[in-house]
Amino acid sequence: MNTQVATREMFLAGLVNQCEKLGEANGKSSAYGLDDLRDIATQYVLAASFPTVKDEEWRFTDLSSLLQIPFHVPQDNQSAIQLSDITMPVKNKDDLPLRLVFVNGVYAPDLSAVNLPDFYVGNLSNAPEKYQARIADVLSKHRQPNEVFTALNVAGLVDSAVVFVPANRSLDTPIHLLFLTAPGASPMMCQPHCVIIAEPGSNVTLVEDYATIGNVAAFTNAVTDVVVGENAAVNHVRLQREAGNVVHIGKSAIAQSRNSRYTCHAISLGAKISRHNLEVFQHGEATETTLNGLTVAFGEQLSDTHSLISFNHPHGTSRQLHKCIIGNKARAVFNGKVFVPKAAQLTDAGQLSRNLLLSSRARVDTKPQLEIVADNVKCSHGATVSQLEDDELFYLQSRGLDLERSRYLLIDAFAGEILDKLPIVGVAKMLSTCMAIQG
Repeated sequence: MNTQVATREMFLAGLVNQCEKLGEANGKSSAYGLDDLRDIATQYVLAASFPTVKDEEWRFTDLSSLLQIPFHVPQDNQSAIQLSDITMPVKNKDDLPLRLVFVNGVYAPDLSAVNLPDFYVGNLSNAPEKYQARIADVLSKHRQPNEVFTALNVAGLVDSAVVFVPANRSLDTPIHLLFLTAPGASPMMCQPHCVIIAEPGSNVTLVEDYATIGNVAAFTNAVTDVVVGENAAVNHVRLQREAGNVVHIGKSAIAQSRNSRYTCHAISLGAKISRHNLEVFQHGEATETTLNGLTVAFGEQLSDTHSLISFNHPHGTSRQLHKCIIGNKARAVFNGKVFVPKAAQLTDAGQLSRNLLLSSRARVDTKPQLEIVADNVKCSHGATVSQLEDDELFYLQSRGLDLERSRYLLIDAFAGEILDKLPIVGVAKMLSTCMAIQG
């Protein structure tokens, strides 16, 4: 047991050492208080414990395979990247969307197309001075770390994707934030960070997209901070489609102000092991939150989603629908928490987890969870686990379809409730094609 503990501590110390190398390579920076943030996060990680299945929040997700791999910060190899080799989920009529690209966690200006007047879509180090104080305020919340992987990301924070939408401005074109992992000489640790700020009265749609070039062994540890101002609206698609030997851990932290509207469509398709922690904090009255999730896992994939919706004021509403399609020996985990304290009277919250198992060896662990202290609320939750019905398959086959096509139609119909809600048609079409191949 002591040997195992020492191994976990050494692994975290090794990752912190890689973060320090990344900071040295990019130079120290006092801007945004990054030096202080990194120091605080580093000390937290070194004092923290690596998660194990004995921890309640990780009991279904075993990360011990990570401990056997010596991860290193990547080398700059952006010149070898061709976006034409990657299936793109976002296109407009001119096939030239607003796109911000990071390769191995490093901003790639030659691959990006983000010329926007009156908005800022770019990286942290090039942000206009007039936005820097607001960005620094968002980053400052990481001075109180409470989770080891988020702290590890901040310990290596040298740059970040930034989307800043000024007050009372709307952006009709979706923004594509593409985070690529590219091959290296050794297993890589990539730590993308993203800051999204929608000022009061603004409106924006964005796609946060994680993809891999080739079949590279990597550890992706991503953090996204989203701030939704008063009466603002953010429509957020998070697409994780990394390669089969990648371990992906992501954290999305959302802060909503009064009368704001936040919608997240979280899609998980790739990675050998993936974990998404989605936390939404309602910081004002009459706040609306909509969370739609879809997990598709085959082979021996493990996909874990932990969500939290924290109400703090009256008249808040939330709707959450999470679906899992699991085949072969894959496993999915869903843990959805909804906190309703006494101050959050007249809350209206609904949560549903629906799961489709395509194999007798597939497994899902689902746990909708409501914690309610307020006495004047309307809250509900539920969970279902099912398989493809023989009579439905027989009906389709009796109409001339073969078994494979019949299965695909039923799977696609199950996923359609999520795919039809996506704000961008290209994303829905790409996901439908992907499920046809895997199914």
